[in-house]
Amino acid sequence: MNKPTTSSDTSLTCPGLLLLHVDSDCVVVQKPAGLHSVPGLGQDKTDSVLTRLQAQDPNIFAVHRLDRDTSGVMVYGRHSAARRALGIQFQERRIHKRYVALVAGVVSEDAGTMSWPMRYDPDNKPRQVVDYEAGKPAQTHWKCLQRRDDTSLISLEPITGRTHQLRLHLCTLGHAIVGDQLYASNQWQARSPRLCLHACELGFAHPSDGRAMFFEIPEQFLSI
Repeated sequence: MNKPTTSSDTSLTCPGLLLLHVDSDCVVVQKPAGLHSVPGLGQDKTDSVLTRLQAQDPNIFAVHRLDRDTSGVMVYGRHSAARRALGIQFQERRIHKRYVALVAGVVSEDAGTMSWPMRYDPDNKPRQVVDYEAGKPAQTHWKCLQRRDDTSLISLEPITGRTHQLRLHLCTLGHAIVGDQLYASNQWQARSPRLCLHACELGFAHPSDGRAMFFEIPEQFLSI
């Protein structure tokens, strides 16, 4: 792989972010809830994981995204070749991704697959809606990890990567994510100060040598 070589390839620090792995090809980060993955439009959306990383190394590129209110593991490429190699893995669905969500209500089944097609709803930005005619295919495998008094802890493995896919799918299932300001009822929005969705596992092939990389960060809303 052709890549730039510098004396500071493997040295990187970033105030306010927990770096799980750093080498000359990629950086793995734990994104906190409430921080954008990449900068958005408007002055109030300029702060992001990417802009903080680029302040230390301007060659870093985004490979994928998490919603602003979702926490968890992310990988960024440190040069264009690494970005392409990682991007291909995402496009070809060779990335292992697992999320955990705390949802409203006690689920009756132990596991299942949600396959509702979805599209952007221009009349209710930035919401997505289920649309069997015009929607794009979206599929999520889920499994119940724990049933509580009035909530359930759910493991999620998205097959596709649509915007708000997990949030819309769980809402459509009848178990919106606790703290979801877009899809949950007022009662469940008020239950948590944050969206209870966390990207707990990320696995991929290293963009340079292909070795298996795996990172796991436990979910952070056990007490909610």
